[in-house]
Amino acid sequence: MSGSGSEASHGTRRLTTSAMIASIAAPGQRTAPAPFGRALVELARSRPEIVGLTADLAKYTDLHVFAQAFPDRFYQMGMSEQLLMMAAAGLAREGALPFVTTYAVFASRRAYDFISMAIAEEGLNVKIVCALPGLTSGYGPSHQATEDIAILRGMPQLTIIDPCDAHEIAAAVPAVAAHPGPVYMRLLRGNVPHVLDGYDYRFEIGKATSLRNGKDVLVIATGLATMRALEAAEALDADGIGVEVLHIATIKPLDEAAILAAAAKDRRLVVVAENHTVIGGLGEAVAGLLLREGITPRFRQIALPDAFLDAGALPTLHERYGLSVSSMAQRIKKWL
Repeated sequence: MSGSGSEASHGTRRLTTSAMIASIAAPGQRTAPAPFGRALVELARSRPEIVGLTADLAKYTDLHVFAQAFPDRFYQMGMSEQLLMMAAAGLAREGALPFVTTYAVFASRRAYDFISMAIAEEGLNVKIVCALPGLTSGYGPSHQATEDIAILRGMPQLTIIDPCDAHEIAAAVPAVAAHPGPVYMRLLRGNVPHVLDGYDYRFEIGKATSLRNGKDVLVIATGLATMRALEAAEALDADGIGVEVLHIATIKPLDEAAILAAAAKDRRLVVVAENHTVIGGLGEAVAGLLLREGITPRFRQIALPDAFLDAGALPTLHERYGLSVSSMAQRIKKWL
């Protein structure tokens, strides 16, 4: 999909309004193509009960890889997200293991009641995997799922996962399949950066992992924000600022013990970073946990504003709304 007009110049490279499937990879960054689709195909070779369903978005959620490999186990439901969820519920009741894909805005806004009543309340084994989480599309509020976690976090029996990179997405697919009950997973799709394989990282549902140590700041991060926080921490090292990055891949249930232990240590500044609105996401979940347990560090959030965001080129938008590496580093230095 091509861009739809000029947004701004960035050095000598002119940026255009980002397509729905715009890449989040920096120039020269190592990437893997369609890590979700490829991991699902690999798993499905030994799991005949796995089926794939989408609402007219196979190509844009990387489920086309599965559709090509297993056409008899793929269901194209058309632009009908509510029907998509009901069909997945029915298949799960019959013993199938449905992986459902759409955009995060459509699952959270259009299909909430159907997920709640047909899937979550019944505890069905449906895995909902959604592209364009947070600010990963330049097409404005109609496609920017800035509040999906806030919408879904209060739903009982729903596990919520926000992977950081291609390495974690590939590891999450078999873990999600093995996990009983409904799962909502945010999806970075297309050419997805490789980051966590350089940190001896192992994904486990419900477990937080400290990726680096630092004496001055604790950054508790998830998803795309973990990727950016690691780069910001490296930049801050040059200024003599030590930053620990605690990666939270599972938003619900939270690894409360790991968060409490890290936040209570050394009276550091605690920053929660997420690719989500400041309202109702990981930041507020962590803040509530700390207050309930009587831990009161200096606390700040790096998150998207409580607003409908602009359309435009993703690098421009990430700088504007605080998700760029330079913006993160500058704000942490200011808070210190």
